[in-house]
Amino acid sequence: MEVYFTIDKTAVAEFKDRGSKFLGYVFPVKSTDDVKACLGEVKKEHPKATHHCYAYRIGTDGLQFRANDDGEPSGSAGKPILGQIDSKQLTDVLIVVVRYFGGTLLGVPGLINAYKISASMVLQLVPVIQKNIEAKYRLSFDYTIMNEVMTVIKQQNCTVLSQELQLFCEMVIGIPKANEELCLLRLKDIYGLEVARNHV
Repeated sequence: MEVYFTIDKTAVAEFKDRGSKFLGYVFPVKSTDDVKACLGEVKKEHPKATHHCYAYRIGTDGLQFRANDDGEPSGSAGKPILGQIDSKQLTDVLIVVVRYFGGTLLGVPGLINAYKISASMVLQLVPVIQKNIEAKYRLSFDYTIMNEVMTVIKQQNCTVLSQELQLFCEMVIGIPKANEELCLLRLKDIYGLEVARNHV
């Protein structure tokens, strides 16, 4: 796997069923801290809502995920939301569905359907983007070879994740897995540049 799919925009969609109102929110997230912050925002916006159900999947391996029913019957909310994220093979995505109870019980099948539709509707509002899975490397070099280093970074489609540029420069870059070998060869050709795998 050399690429993954995610989103970079937020959106809101509304779905109604027998008086209950469901508001689906989608957020791009990179960590559980991002999840907490987004969830906090939604709860602040809808303090009187009956439920704030959500699901997320994080990381290029997609191994970090959670589905939360927030008081709805087990498996009736978080799972269908996560199911929509997975059906599009997305990661680094959080969907929160806020429910205002309308007085009529929907039953578990009705709830599953409502949460699934809300998640599906909000995902249709944001474009899916393809990103390269990157390997992280730390570069250490003298400022005099900055141009050479930047040339390779641009040509090889790398992402600069952090940099400290003084007389002596430190940079952490993400190299797309697809051209990792070639990029490393090119970087190692630059005299005076130290390249190390970054495991953070």
